Amino acid sequence: MNTHDRWRTSSYSGNANNCVEVALTVAEAKVRATKDRAGGHLELSLTGFRGLVRALQSIT
Repeated sequence: MNTHDRWRTSSYSGNANNCVEVALTVAEAKVRATKDRAGGHLELSLTGFRGLVRALQSIT
């Protein structure tokens, strides 16, 4: 994991640590759990990340 990644947490999460964080670059999106930041992350292409977000939006 790049120590220069800029991880962002949704404003909807408030101060809770039960959500995910995302780091976006020009080539990919990285996703990790706030409860286990050192536990690794998922790397997706930007197209794959957009698809994931659309799929999650469709079930909420």
